[in-house]
Amino acid sequence: MKHLLHFVRRPAAILICGLFLLTACATIPKNPDTNTDRSANVKAGHTVTKPVDTQNKIIDEKIITANDGKLVKETLKNNQKYTDVWQRIRGGYALPALDSARVQDHEEWFARNPEYVFRMSQRARLYLYYIAVEVEKRGMPMEIAMLPAIESAFRPHARSRARAVGIWQFIRSTGKRFGMKINWWRDGRRDIVLATRGALDYLEKLHKQFGNWHLALAAYNAGERRVQRAITYNRIRGLPSNYQNLGLKPETLNYVPKLIALTNIIKDPDKYDVKLAAIPNMPYFDFVEIGSQIDLGIIARKSGIPMKTLYDLNPGHKRWATDPTGPHHLLIPVAKVDTVLDVLGSLPKNKRMVWRRHTIRQGQTLGYISRLYGVSIVAIKRANRIRGHIIRVGGSLMIPTSSGRIRRLASKKKKSRPRHVTSRKPVAPPKNRVSVIHVVKTGDTLWSISRKYNVYVRELINWNTLRRRSLLQLGQKIKVWIVPNQLPLSASNSNSG
Repeated sequence: MKHLLHFVRRPAAILICGLFLLTACATIPKNPDTNTDRSANVKAGHTVTKPVDTQNKIIDEKIITANDGKLVKETLKNNQKYTDVWQRIRGGYALPALDSARVQDHEEWFARNPEYVFRMSQRARLYLYYIAVEVEKRGMPMEIAMLPAIESAFRPHARSRARAVGIWQFIRSTGKRFGMKINWWRDGRRDIVLATRGALDYLEKLHKQFGNWHLALAAYNAGERRVQRAITYNRIRGLPSNYQNLGLKPETLNYVPKLIALTNIIKDPDKYDVKLAAIPNMPYFDFVEIGSQIDLGIIARKSGIPMKTLYDLNPGHKRWATDPTGPHHLLIPVAKVDTVLDVLGSLPKNKRMVWRRHTIRQGQTLGYISRLYGVSIVAIKRANRIRGHIIRVGGSLMIPTSSGRIRRLASKKKKSRPRHVTSRKPVAPPKNRVSVIHVVKTGDTLWSISRKYNVYVRELINWNTLRRRSLLQLGQKIKVWIVPNQLPLSASNSNSG
């Protein structure tokens, strides 16, 4: 709060700030990151102590500050001025015009696919108010609030072929560059608050570097070095160095037109016969500090929040529980904040996780046990205060498990199993073939065996319930079904069956 006084010069304003600080200290714990207005913004580090009427709360607009020390007087007014978020976004359009046929092409595509636009707008319902306010506070064009629609269609669990993730589609290196923690428990690139802050920081940096929003957006998509090289290439040859004349990949040359086309659709959806999901001009979630690791299943069950909603608001948590080392916070629907605070207040720390006792058997390792329960080795070692890797047969381990594990709703992938465990059933023997047992020798691979017997690798995998990356062992017996008259000469060393 000290930084506020730096921007308030007049004695009357200082008095207002002093009165506000005294009032705030009586209700809100001291926190350097605590925001003065929950309706204007939900900042990382904000500790909610009791529910607040976020729609009607009024705070003197003079103490609301933005980047570079500029006073922002419109944020709270806009909470009252607009009835929904779409109006708020339209009211802040500021991207320069782009005279490109690509814009019209994308407008026509969106108009031909109204269901896609509507589903995207439904997913945006959870995040768009928060993003719009953050963009507005920085004085950026409000079209940027719709950038997650282009990047991920507001899918919180989206993952691209380039391994970019989250609604803002950060790759690992860029995510870490902007302070997003990535480990077994969580991926900060998926965190709605952290990723939004990182994306807007990055876009501001790019805009300062290139001096143009079109080039800044192109660099967000293609990378700043690639855009800078294209600009340098054109300048050396005396060619125009604006966005449309750069030698960029088609994906990047369509990136800005696609964003502008979508914002044109949002500006006048009736013109394109497109319907948008209603999104009220008020926060959907609040930022709640939880203090320690907790099973998300417990929060969902005791508060009545649907598991899917809790997971979509907190996609940064990769497992069924929060990271034991923090950060310890959750995004909670505003209507459920009071309930969650009551749950946290009545739940001792030793009851925030569900534990299972595992008896160590002969041949079991920490790696085996971690795969068996889907828990990292680090988590098991920390829970049992194990420093090395040695465990004793007959001993027991406490394994953190879940009362109701969150499934990967965005991904249909099955959970990994220990390598020696398989649910596959042998495929029925093909007709008109005979079986041959091949004994694995030095240098044998599934591919070499398939070539030897004139069969496919996938057939060997199915016949022997193997995996494509299975390691063959010397002396291992591989069953092969072949046509009788195609029996290889070298098969005389094999056993037929």
